[in-house]
Amino acid sequence: MAAAHRTQHNIVFFGTPQFAVYVLEELENIGLVPSLVVTAPDRPAGRKLTLTPPPVKVWAEKHSIPVLQPEKLDDEFRYKLQVASYKLFIVAAYGKILPKEILDIPEHGTLNVHPSLLPKYRGPSPIESAILSGDEETGIAIMLVDEEMDHGPILESRTLTIGDQNKEELGEKLFRLGGQLLADIIPKLIDGEIKATPQDHALATYTKKIVKGDGLIDLSDDPKTNWRKFRAYRGWPGTYFFTENGARVKITDAEFKDGEFIIKKVIPEGKKEVVYRKSLL
Repeated sequence: MAAAHRTQHNIVFFGTPQFAVYVLEELENIGLVPSLVVTAPDRPAGRKLTLTPPPVKVWAEKHSIPVLQPEKLDDEFRYKLQVASYKLFIVAAYGKILPKEILDIPEHGTLNVHPSLLPKYRGPSPIESAILSGDEETGIAIMLVDEEMDHGPILESRTLTIGDQNKEELGEKLFRLGGQLLADIIPKLIDGEIKATPQDHALATYTKKIVKGDGLIDLSDDPKTNWRKFRAYRGWPGTYFFTENGARVKITDAEFKDGEFIIKKVIPEGKKEVVYRKSLL
């Protein structure tokens, strides 16, 4: 959408990674652009540990939208939000839990874009968990945020087939769909034309924070388990194994064929990407 057709609304968007950018892009498609973006501070990245802005900041600056990057969600930060009389907050993969004092600021509440069919897979790794569990379907849920994690009532949800998609492929589809749902929901919410449905908390399941060590693959494990790991950890933390001499080998391309987990390309420790050969072991 051309800049001339964009209107900044009195909305604050909280998000950090590329997944959150997909939501912003879908909102921009209908001219629903936030007037402020809150994201994580710049962090060192890459081998040279270059200070790098999060993808949401890059998007916001490209679109001339003010950015806040608080290290802590403290009183000073809360004051900056309170003085502007924002009508709505949107959270999509922000990375921090918003305290009640912040949730209570906007007139129409805070919406969260959560990539699972809540109450299933609450917490930080719903996409990875759905793939690792071998689920056939997952989905996206738009909820009103309350003080508990992924606990608030649902405004809308949609289901997607997982198939053989990896985390990055599935995540893009989920968050783009989330942005499209927001485009439909926000006007109805502001006009009081939509009601939220409480979750069945008895059915809630929870996910854990992914750590780098989760990407370790035992090549003697069940092939389907390793295939799911490879897909679930695509991007970060990635999947890897160790050779007999202790060298770390990152798996960059693989497939599941005839019941076998087939490694196609790897990056041996300290080297460039190569076609995988068992002689590496």
